[in-house]
Amino acid sequence: MADRIFAGILLVVTLAYGFIAFTAISAPFQYDPLGPESWPQLLSVIATLCILKILWKPDTRGMGVARSTWFRLVGMVILLMIYAELYEFLGFIVMTMVFSTAVALMLGAQTWRAVAFGVSTGVFGYLLCVTLLDLNLPSGEIFENILVQTEGTN
Repeated sequence: MADRIFAGILLVVTLAYGFIAFTAISAPFQYDPLGPESWPQLLSVIATLCILKILWKPDTRGMGVARSTWFRLVGMVILLMIYAELYEFLGFIVMTMVFSTAVALMLGAQTWRAVAFGVSTGVFGYLLCVTLLDLNLPSGEIFENILVQTEGTN
């Protein structure tokens, strides 16, 4: 029963999100197929279908989630909020390195492996998105300000 109540609440939120995605979000131009208009629309449709599946046939087994798992989930949500908040300021590479390292440490990786994973994820993710997908990723306002100051002094 809890699944259906939660799914019902999520369905209302998702339908509101879908309404906004299909009616209010408009970009002056769209340079990639999954741009600012298509992505929210696609996400709302997929989320609605998943929620309808849960409403139709909820999981009958109990969740049985350990307390440590709940703490990890809350930690992951907090990390994602920090990532979103500092993404523009610190840039893709730095924030992805910090986020990936923190997640790897949270999941029990050794420190040096977590750092190696974070660095490789940040650098290779940036190269993949910029060179293969031709996306514009933020380099970080803090670094842009430092570069402007050093160019101004020369």
